[in-house]
Amino acid sequence: MINDDVVIIGSGIAALQLAVQLNNHLNVRILTKGKLRTANSYLAQGGIAAALGANDHPSKHIGDTLEAGRFHNNPDTVREIIAAAPSLIRNLSQQGEVFDKDSNGELFLGMEGAHSEKRIVHGGGDATGKNVMEHLISRLPNNVTIEEDVFAYELLLNAEKTRCVGVKAKQSDGTIQKFYGSHIIMASGGCGQLFTYTSNAGTVCGDGIAMAYLAGAEIVDMEFIQFHPTLLYINGETKGLISEAVRGDGAILVTEDGTPIMEGIHPMKDLGPRHVVSQRIYEFLKKGKQVFLDISSIKEFSKRFPTITAICEENGICLADGKIPVAPGSHFLMGGIKTDLMGRSSINGLYAIGEAASTGLHGANRLASNSLLEGLYQGDQLSKWINGTGTEYQEFDSRDFLPPVITKTLNLPDIQRIKDLMMERVGIVRNGANLKKQQAWLAQFNADQIQLDTCSRSDLSKIFMVITASLITESALQRTESRGGHYRSDYPLEDNQNWLRQSITHKKNLGLEKNNELIKTALAT
Repeated sequence: MINDDVVIIGSGIAALQLAVQLNNHLNVRILTKGKLRTANSYLAQGGIAAALGANDHPSKHIGDTLEAGRFHNNPDTVREIIAAAPSLIRNLSQQGEVFDKDSNGELFLGMEGAHSEKRIVHGGGDATGKNVMEHLISRLPNNVTIEEDVFAYELLLNAEKTRCVGVKAKQSDGTIQKFYGSHIIMASGGCGQLFTYTSNAGTVCGDGIAMAYLAGAEIVDMEFIQFHPTLLYINGETKGLISEAVRGDGAILVTEDGTPIMEGIHPMKDLGPRHVVSQRIYEFLKKGKQVFLDISSIKEFSKRFPTITAICEENGICLADGKIPVAPGSHFLMGGIKTDLMGRSSINGLYAIGEAASTGLHGANRLASNSLLEGLYQGDQLSKWINGTGTEYQEFDSRDFLPPVITKTLNLPDIQRIKDLMMERVGIVRNGANLKKQQAWLAQFNADQIQLDTCSRSDLSKIFMVITASLITESALQRTESRGGHYRSDYPLEDNQNWLRQSITHKKNLGLEKNNELIKTALAT
């Protein structure tokens, strides 16, 4: 029987930060659906925000975070994480050559959208995620076992349904394996692949959030999806991320004839909050007008942004022309599994860290470069908690491996159909009519009633995509206002009287009807 101290589902920055800092006597197992280096964190071009500059202060960083999140954030969470940011960065920097430095040997600080100061540290120019991930991978101790190409699909609860004790997973040959542990950590990321255009890795489909929902965990704020304004856009397809740091270095958004599109739209123009910039680009694309990122003012672009240069050259973009065609795409989920600061969920023994979790840091819209920070913070905090609490071994079902079962033919939609309808009806601009259409379309598949053991890995992906899409759609329909990453054309204004800091919570054993009742009660108090 496989009975570990800690089982981590996912292999991004939060997962590795946790694994590296856990006590060496603990048996730690990392399960990842793909490969260790295919996590979203590894692809992250942007940096990590921390108030390290001479003129900066955590209070400024806190203010920017609350403003970007449209004050839907949990203020206590924001204060705790932002205050810890400088020490987290300094500790990493002292461990090796992780971050870029200036000619004086000090950390180089860049500017990104909605920040009031230069406070973004980068690694390898625009390869921060890769740099930090490789650093953490190099420090993984021998007590950490990594299992690749393992599709976790069902959380296991004890007989009393009061504690999470493990997870079922499918190997590539269909074999079902059970992994038990004293601490089960969901670090599976967000759900970017639910939309046609996305910056996310191909494996990021909302699996962990759907699994937690099916197990009875509380899920919150699913309507808040951040669409990154600038993905490379060629022939109707997005090909990769063009980091916000490019605009931080002076690039501006223009039409084909060179007309700036952010003039008069927001005081910070091209460095305005991501939802503002994304909605502006979307307006032009809907009219059939292409938008470009004018990079002509950036000197030695290829040296400053080697990863972006490679992406553009691979796709036939001549950077000498000074323009990169861009479009917005799904980038980050502010909601997820409701947790406290260190990642404890509403189910004992189940934790969530990184993008799969919703701590309240990001509010309605994530401030640029706060996501890797949150992952580092939660991994650090949870390691301290687990190191100090010990482990609990219990007797479980001794059938560690189950043979492949005969898969059934299911009434499930094509993945591309899910993505296209989510982009069309629940994307950057939403309205009640389209949300109701999508809600009805998703409901016909009864995805939360399917026996998962009999499903193929590809069908499991579809099931989890439908469940997570349903949570997003239902939340977006219930929130009758626009705030941060949630924009409704039929309710275009923020409604602070009814909705400021009011979260929409989903929990499977309550049912949607009960969720609605709870929301009405909350709004009435």
